[in-house]
Amino acid sequence: MSRPAVVLVSGGLDSATTLAVARSQGFACYGLSVRYGQRHVAELEAANRVCAAHRCVEHKTVPIDLSMFGGSALTDAAIDVPESSTEGIPVTYVPARNTLFLSLALAWAEVVGARDIFIGVTAVDYSGYPDCRPEFVEAFENLANVATKAGVEGQRFTVHTPLIDLGKADIIRLGVQLGVDYAATVSCYQAGPSGEACGVCDSCRFRRAGFEEAGVPDPTRYRAG
Repeated sequence: MSRPAVVLVSGGLDSATTLAVARSQGFACYGLSVRYGQRHVAELEAANRVCAAHRCVEHKTVPIDLSMFGGSALTDAAIDVPESSTEGIPVTYVPARNTLFLSLALAWAEVVGARDIFIGVTAVDYSGYPDCRPEFVEAFENLANVATKAGVEGQRFTVHTPLIDLGKADIIRLGVQLGVDYAATVSCYQAGPSGEACGVCDSCRFRRAGFEEAGVPDPTRYRAG
């Protein structure tokens, strides 16, 4: 019988590839998405498509409204999404987002008897987002094993980060090998209602450059003009 795993699925390129990796390793996957007050819901619709395509045992979308706090261009309409690279931690960083996401995944993992959690953090994000670094993942894994009934009883949790050392081109090549349909994904920070991408935000630029470097046709639908 396949071991269960909880996989965080945003609907973007990285999380879709992460789900495909987990499936390829034989896990029975429980997809978890979060409606956290992001500027658009197109990525959540993409998450539904991705989880269905990769035959998740179950897919849940949990509502947590981080827009109540603001502090990020992804949750506060008053903060513009940058259209050029910036120094330091970008305004698209959402305070505590991955900490909350992993906490939710941990809670569901305990309920379904999973001891494996997958998250699609990547090397591309090291310089920008503090909660995409190996140090953060290691610290959370240690927390999981002292803060849960299962951990105290000796059933160790593992947080898997299969993409953490990969750039976008390598992620795309891996996903193509595993049959990921990237046309079903949405990565744009300010996607339109039907998922069309702006083409100018950091996420769009990384994605477009990744397809170019990988030599794979880019299936992204970009807004005209």
